[in-house]
Amino acid sequence: MLPSTANEDIRTSFWPRVREFAVPASMIETATARRLAGDWSGACAAAGFDVDLHLRAVARDHGRELASRVRSDLRALAPDLLRWHMPRIAPDGLLRPGVTLTLARYEAVEGPVHLVARTAPAWADAGQRISLALWSRSTADAVRHPHPRPNRRFRLDLHRHLWDAGRAGELRGRSGVGEPSFGSASRQPPLAAAELAVPPDCAVDRWAAEARILLGAEGRADGCLSVRWGGRHRLVLELAADDDLIRPVPTPSADVVSALPVLPDAATWVLPDLQLLRAGAIEADRLHPLVAAALAPDRTATGPPRAPDRAGTPRLVECRGARHRIGLVDGVLAPLDHDPDEIRREELLVALTGTPLPCLQVIDEAHRRPHCLDGVRERLAHGDTAGALAVVEGLLGPEALLRTGPLRDALEAAALRRITYGLFRAGLMGPGPVWFRPRPSGRDSRNRRTHPRHAT
Repeated sequence: MLPSTANEDIRTSFWPRVREFAVPASMIETATARRLAGDWSGACAAAGFDVDLHLRAVARDHGRELASRVRSDLRALAPDLLRWHMPRIAPDGLLRPGVTLTLARYEAVEGPVHLVARTAPAWADAGQRISLALWSRSTADAVRHPHPRPNRRFRLDLHRHLWDAGRAGELRGRSGVGEPSFGSASRQPPLAAAELAVPPDCAVDRWAAEARILLGAEGRADGCLSVRWGGRHRLVLELAADDDLIRPVPTPSADVVSALPVLPDAATWVLPDLQLLRAGAIEADRLHPLVAAALAPDRTATGPPRAPDRAGTPRLVECRGARHRIGLVDGVLAPLDHDPDEIRREELLVALTGTPLPCLQVIDEAHRRPHCLDGVRERLAHGDTAGALAVVEGLLGPEALLRTGPLRDALEAAALRRITYGLFRAGLMGPGPVWFRPRPSGRDSRNRRTHPRHAT
């Protein structure tokens, strides 16, 4: 069981909101149905993926055998599951921007070829879309991305259970739930997170088994590797060949550390879903179905799923000592207990800076700052535009014209950011807006105060 401090951290972190808004149930259902029907490209479209590879071009450039392996991996890919496990950043839990991570690696004559997933830079991350592509050294210069090379820290080729639907069941063993299904990690003596001076939510008890997998992929049975958490924190560990002991060693020079294998981020931390389940911050039926089947196969839902509120259901409002109803009329939210002549008089009174009826006040507040505004913003931030519009239409009606206010501003800002993302995809935005470009580091002879032109 996690310590109480870890439970409090996971409850107040961004993960509960991410699990509620980042991968909606409608996306999972549509992507799963298309994947099971054999339409991998349709599944990617449903999960918000842009496919930047063509199998015919892959066969022409790298051979039919490699193209066949790529096609097999794409058919096994569950894009909604990959989005569920993608690395995220605080404070909002959005996708880590500008990262390229490896999903699979293929050996070719000209060098290794990687099936990669990329996220857009922060200034163009509207829609939280992910792109799929192939990367090799010969095509690295042709990619318009701030970090086109695969990141060694964020890689999933050694964690196929995080994106391969056929291997999703391995998540139980790889996350440390029950008996592990690989290696001999059960004989590994536990390491204390406090002893290594690492955060308490690091999966220290899994590091030896994961290090064995990492070094095995590098063709080695033992050796040193580095573990990174945060921007400037790292630890060098050594794995012995004769047992599963993993020991910290003095940190060598920066050049030596940069050449060491890096423990993937997915193996560094305790699985967030496992922390949420242990802390009671989420129910198993709120997880991705493949994740729930692996982590909590025996758990059942505590009750029937809550039915969403039907669009247009009348709501009650206290208006001049009586309880009145407001609901949808011809697709627009309107008062139901006031005749049209009274409504016109009240609207004229409002135009003359008068105080409107309480029913009209509630309708105006729903147009400008509804109670669901925070949920709409969360959905827009995570790319669930359809879900955000469904919430708005269920509240105001499909034919409503939004009035000036925070709700309209949020929808307009999301639309403008989608245009920015389109320009980035088309290569029309350059390296980024001027206000977003980082300042050059180090001292520069040009970065100094100069005398004004009129000085003598």
